[in-house]
Amino acid sequence: MYSYLLPCILLFSTGAYYWGASRANSIAEASGGMRSLHSLPSHYGMLTALSSALPALLLFIIWQMVEDTIVTSLVAKSLPAELLQLSANELTLVLNEVKNVAFGGFGAHNTAPAIQTAADLYLSTRSWMRNLLGMGTIFCCLVPAVIAYRSINKDLRARNLVEGTVKIFLIACSTVAILTTLGIVLSVVFEALIFFQSVNFSDFLLGLQWSPQTAMRVDQAGSSGAFGAVPVFVGTLLIALIAMAVAIPIGLLAAIYLSEYASSRMRTWAKPMLEILAGIPTVVYGFFAALTVAPLIRDFGQSLGLQVSSESALAAGLVMGIMIIPFVSSLSDDVIHAVPQSMRDGSLALGATRFETIMLVIIPAALPGIVGSILLAVSRAIGETMIVVMAAGLSANLTFNPLEAVTTVTVQIVTLLVGDQEFDSPKTLAAFALGLLLFVFTLFLNFIALRVVRRYREQYE
Repeated sequence: MYSYLLPCILLFSTGAYYWGASRANSIAEASGGMRSLHSLPSHYGMLTALSSALPALLLFIIWQMVEDTIVTSLVAKSLPAELLQLSANELTLVLNEVKNVAFGGFGAHNTAPAIQTAADLYLSTRSWMRNLLGMGTIFCCLVPAVIAYRSINKDLRARNLVEGTVKIFLIACSTVAILTTLGIVLSVVFEALIFFQSVNFSDFLLGLQWSPQTAMRVDQAGSSGAFGAVPVFVGTLLIALIAMAVAIPIGLLAAIYLSEYASSRMRTWAKPMLEILAGIPTVVYGFFAALTVAPLIRDFGQSLGLQVSSESALAAGLVMGIMIIPFVSSLSDDVIHAVPQSMRDGSLALGATRFETIMLVIIPAALPGIVGSILLAVSRAIGETMIVVMAAGLSANLTFNPLEAVTTVTVQIVTLLVGDQEFDSPKTLAAFALGLLLFVFTLFLNFIALRVVRRYREQYE
């Protein structure tokens, strides 16, 4: 049913567009030309198309949200009296079993007659209500379009109505984005505050031991419940620094070469080849780090007499740096390439060499964009999970030695939210506390980058 509703809405709205535009053209011809119309014929067509599409889409969206509730409520009223006397939780389980039988789920062939009857009723009710939705959608497509078509005249302010509708749509999209961001922040903050009621904030922020294995029983052993986040953040910064030490020099030098030294032919094929690295799944990088880079670093370190862990921060950081190179090089190349040619010509005309022009004129002028690309790369490095899990391990070691195993904030968040621990335990809520501190840290990085961008923009604008 749903598979053809959206194409039908698109088809009706397209037809309404040409229908309204043709009527506007006819009115213009009868009134002495296009100058007699308040708006362009395309505006009249768009007004008719919006009148056809918006009510139908609104009906479709509302029905998507309430369909299951309505159908389930109707089916629940038809259940036998002994089932209706069950508690709310037990009745919910019965209705879930009805849906399972209706859609042929596990154990659907061994069911009670009452459940089977309710499942058949569920399917039939769902079917005729979807047919009703189809008829309502067609009605909402045709009737408003006919009303809009009949209201078209040379004085109708179609452009104002269309632009007002688009403006409302854009405001709604912006509001959704803002509310989504606000909801994410508040959800993390509220759960973190619950965590800090059980664990002291100073112990969490300054503690040097991370072992969130809280006891589920009084006699359970091996559950220290230490929530010192310093080792986790040290591991995150260590791997991110190694990654950026690889990505920033190579990516920036590659961007300078592609923009200032490479021929157009070289740039045409070299830049897409470099950007292929950004399209490789991170799990592939993880396999490469775990199976190739980490053993190579371990064997090379042992040949030098060094104690190297089989899972190390160096292996994860090197591979992560390779993955991040396209983010720095591609964005920096676009920014450097966008510097006005007049600045290059003026520097060369004053006797500066090409190298001096790049270092003293082009790079400072493009610095805001370069800082933005580096910030994006840092955010990607801090948020990476798969490479760290496969190449650096899960051990929260407080060390600055890149040859030892470490872990990161994102890896610990994933680890804490997987398992059979109850949601309101300190172990699970610790993930939200880590997420809150990571959010504050990235916000601080954004603030620093914004200050750098503003400072240099004042000099070069």
